[in-house]
Amino acid sequence: MSVMIERLEGMVNRYHEINEMMMSPKIVSDPKMLQKLGREQADLTNVVETYEEYKKCVQQLEEAKALLKSEEDKELREMAKMEIEELEPKTEEYLSKLEILLIPKDPNDSHNAIVEIRGAAGGDEGNIFAGDLYRMYAKYAESLGWRIEIIEMDESEAGGFALVSFMVHGDGAYGRLKFESGSHRVQRVPKTESQGRIHTSTATVLVSPEIEAEDFDIDMNDLEIETMRASGAGGQHINKTDSAVRIIHKPTGIVVKCQDGRSQHENRATALMTIRSRVYEEHQRKLEEAAGAERRSKIGTGDRSEKIRTYNYPQNRVTDHRIGYTVNQLDRIMEGRMQDLLDALISADQQAKLAGEK
Repeated sequence: MSVMIERLEGMVNRYHEINEMMMSPKIVSDPKMLQKLGREQADLTNVVETYEEYKKCVQQLEEAKALLKSEEDKELREMAKMEIEELEPKTEEYLSKLEILLIPKDPNDSHNAIVEIRGAAGGDEGNIFAGDLYRMYAKYAESLGWRIEIIEMDESEAGGFALVSFMVHGDGAYGRLKFESGSHRVQRVPKTESQGRIHTSTATVLVSPEIEAEDFDIDMNDLEIETMRASGAGGQHINKTDSAVRIIHKPTGIVVKCQDGRSQHENRATALMTIRSRVYEEHQRKLEEAAGAERRSKIGTGDRSEKIRTYNYPQNRVTDHRIGYTVNQLDRIMEGRMQDLLDALISADQQAKLAGEK
């Protein structure tokens, strides 16, 4: 308990230190440092506020107990008893909440997210489902006031996408979406099916955090950068100039292509940012494997091959296999109303980490 209080006091001191730093002219004139400190402050705010409420509750409880011991008036003693009965469980609730808040956080949780969706098993139907997943995430992002920026898009003739990758700009986007990595399975009757038979198809999702250049150094000698003419639907710049950029990270074989920007310079910057995030993710995976650690958390490996969720259209049911979460609200979830599902995943991850620490 004393170790926990020591940690909390340290976090309070750091919170106040950041407040002072953010008022200094040197920091105010440095947007990147200001943003970095702002993120750290935002991460600490909930802990500091909860700790203050806990301390207030403990003080009130001690006062009520002292009153019960010293007071002779029957009515006042009864009031003190009632206050103790109310404050004791409240104090325990704050302690439980603080335990969860003190679980070491992924420093990338506050970052923007890069999401890549690919149609997998099921041919055209897998691509159509990839399009449905893209719309689901886009609507969820919109509901939070987040912004989506397309990085790469390979549309399928039958509808949907063979591949679509995009950046989700929003505070905490990666922390909210990181458990979406894996294989998503759909069970439904395809439009092309005349007999009304249910088919199973899949699409894979990969979520990476946006990584700044100063946070992860990528060797430019490891990159093969090509320029080419953009293809597919687009504005007048399409097919007129070599504006599309493809980057290959030779040691890992990771490939990123970007053509949706208005210039080669813009596409190159986006492609570099994307490949840095992908290589960082691969680097982290190898480090965790070498250390014998489970990928990202105990609720899933985060690998594309892992079947994480089934979307059953005939029964309007969504099942997340990692945490045994089932809900008959597929129509709502496909409209982007997936907050409850994401909250359940985050909660399960926290509980697993808490059990591991204990």
